[in-house]
Order: sequence, then C-alpha cells, then structure tokens
Amino acid sequence: MRGLYAIVDVATLDARRLDPVAFAKAVLEGFPAALQLRAKDFPPREALALLRQLAPMCHRAGVPLVANDRPDLAIFAGCDLAHVGQTDMPIERVRRLAPGLGVGVSTHTLEQLDAALATRPAYVAFGPVFETSTKAHPDPVVGMAALAEAHAHALTAGIPLVAIGGITLPRAQELVGLAEAIAVISALLPPAVVRGRILSVDDVLGEVAARARAIQGLFAPGPPAARAAL
Repeated sequence: MRGLYAIVDVATLDARRLDPVAFAKAVLEGFPAALQLRAKDFPPREALALLRQLAPMCHRAGVPLVANDRPDLAIFAGCDLAHVGQTDMPIERVRRLAPGLGVGVSTHTLEQLDAALATRPAYVAFGPVFETSTKAHPDPVVGMAALAEAHAHALTAGIPLVAIGGITLPRAQELVGLAEAIAVISALLPPAVVRGRILSVDDVLGEVAARARAIQGLFAPGPPAARAAL
C-alpha cells in the first residue's frame, strides 16, 4: 500500500449533496492505494448495498476496497479489507470470522501502535496527525514527531503505515517519507464556490479526480511531477 488512502465519507458527501458512487468513480481515476467506505450512520443493509456497488468498480481499477468498522459487511460485499478501530472487533476475532480478509487497524498512541503491529495487520493507521473536523470525538493530535517515530516502528515491523487526521493538500507533501500512505477525506473536495462561481457537480467531480491523481503522484517513484499540481 503506497499513496492515497481515499475515504468515501457518506456524511461529508451528503453535506455537499454529492453521490458517494459518483465521488468514488472520480477518485478511482487517480488509482489510489485503497478506497474505504465510511458510512457510520447508514443502516447495515444500505451500507452493504453501497459496498456492493463500489466493489466491482474498485476491482476493475485494481484498487483494494475497505469496509470501515464492519468486517461482516466486508465479507458479504466482497471487499478486500476491513478497517477496525480500538473499540471495534479485535483483529484476532476478525481473522477467525474471515480468514481471507485483510485487516487494517487504527492507532492513536505508540503503545496502541506496537500492540497492533504485533498482530501483523495488513496496515496500521496512526493519528490524528493534525486537528480534524470529520470525527465527532477525535483523539488527541499526535503531531509530526510522533508520526515519524511511529513510522520507524512500522518500518521495523515491515508493515505499511497510513497517516490519518486533518491532512490537507499542502500537508500531504510534508508527509511523504513519514508514511506509506495518507488517509484523505475533505482534501479531495474543492471549495463549493471558486472565484464567485458555484461549481457544478461535474466540475467538483473533475477536481476530485485531479486531486486524487496529484496526491497519488506524490508517492510515485522518480521525480514528483504531480507535486506541482498541489
């Protein structure tokens, strides 16, 4: 896993009146490292239906699809991975439930990180690196220094680290080399109004695709040509 860990956050998109499937299609034009569906307020049946729409799109693009919080839905929808937090189903139980399902784990302290690394997950997420507005009750900000230390631990364990929390486009550049991937939600969305003009849905989705390509390009080998787009 390397590059953009894109999150399709239904609540954020609903506030912008954007269809999550159309948003995901735009993001997939940038061939991110992974795409996660976060639908915390959705009834399970609706979340499953949405995952089942996203799964073939992701698989055609060769992008792993991640179900947030719900390993059971990940199984039924044919996802590649499930993402669990500190208060969700333990990784050992997820593996008993679905031996072939990859599991990523959220961590917010170095102690949690080391405990997660010991279970050998598909990846670990660490943060919030910066202040975030997309969670109602975020954990304390860890900062860049702690992220660098966490990355060193993850490198030693040979497990990819995903930086999470408050990552904007300018901050994305700062995190290259401190994480294998960066989780982004709001930074994929342009402002609703640009130079006094309200953007159309097509304009917004076009910008989403451009931002996804630019962020993914930061992690490409060779000269960071896409960096100028940020």
